[in-house]
Amino acid sequence: MNTFFSRFALALCVPALLAAASPAIADQGIKLFMEKAIAFDPVGGTITLPLHKGRHGSQDVWYVVIDSSDRDDARARGVNWSPKLANALGTPAVQHVSEGGFGTIFAGTVDFSPEHRVVPGPTGFPPAEGTVPGSVGDAQYTPLITRGDGVVLNAPQVANASGKHDRVVSIDYAGRRVTLSLTPGLYHGKGILYISFDATDPVVAALEDSTLAPLMNHAPGLAFSDPRTSARSAIIPIVNGPTGILNPQRQGLMSALRGEGSPLNVTEIHPRNRGEIPSYSPLWDVHPAVWTDAAIAAGERRRLDHHKDVVELVRAGKLVSAGEGPANRELGGLRALDVIVNCPVVALTD
Repeated sequence: MNTFFSRFALALCVPALLAAASPAIADQGIKLFMEKAIAFDPVGGTITLPLHKGRHGSQDVWYVVIDSSDRDDARARGVNWSPKLANALGTPAVQHVSEGGFGTIFAGTVDFSPEHRVVPGPTGFPPAEGTVPGSVGDAQYTPLITRGDGVVLNAPQVANASGKHDRVVSIDYAGRRVTLSLTPGLYHGKGILYISFDATDPVVAALEDSTLAPLMNHAPGLAFSDPRTSARSAIIPIVNGPTGILNPQRQGLMSALRGEGSPLNVTEIHPRNRGEIPSYSPLWDVHPAVWTDAAIAAGERRRLDHHKDVVELVRAGKLVSAGEGPANRELGGLRALDVIVNCPVVALTD
């Protein structure tokens, strides 16, 4: 993998300024997928969810449940239904848990104690050596869990005796609730809001304030989103989109690293796919795209909000891959980076 692009193109869940989210958004159509969310603030960019208690060895572990591979279980929990997660069963991407007197007993857990640090490079990005994530999973940690019943849950750990996840805004252990920060993206001409929990690359985990969890990368479906076999869905960060905090066409990783706001990544699917086999997965398979110099010189660079627009531009040679992994036929041959981010979608906005 090209080191420069692996660091540059993977800043896809950078904490957003959310300056573009005005109070008027609350009056527009917002679809909240997390039906049992305790509170949701689309303007402030936060969501408050039920907090669950488990155990790892002798220490308490606190976690949330965001997605389930079983439809009835998802409905009962009020979380996203993602049947594709079941395709990861039997791989190291899913850790086996059990139930005991302390609740869910985890095989793996997270060290939340490292000092989260991002060291700017000579030009700001890519970051320099010394950039480290603020939380690191142990050799058995992955946010995907199963109790051996064929159901896979996306259950990221957010706190234990070592500290808290960097996405935690506030946590109430007695009241069993946790407030987490959100990141905005784009889907089919609409906005989405998602939570960045885990990443399989240490630099990505540092940039997006998430937990390093390499085991997720064993989930099948690299550059292939077929719901029958893949546990992944695609996300497309635009590396060098238009910049300028007041520019209505603003988008991209370069813009985000300048502090102008979210990179506004383009997602392939959201949790309420009405197809026969829902294709949503919170495991985003990263496919970064770069505008060519010729397209920029011709004034064709603009904000993209639909993955089909990306496909057309890739086929026309106006967007090229920043990744060096397999080509994704569904995305016009755009190449994957072989890196996963666990960023479950919580809401769709107009």
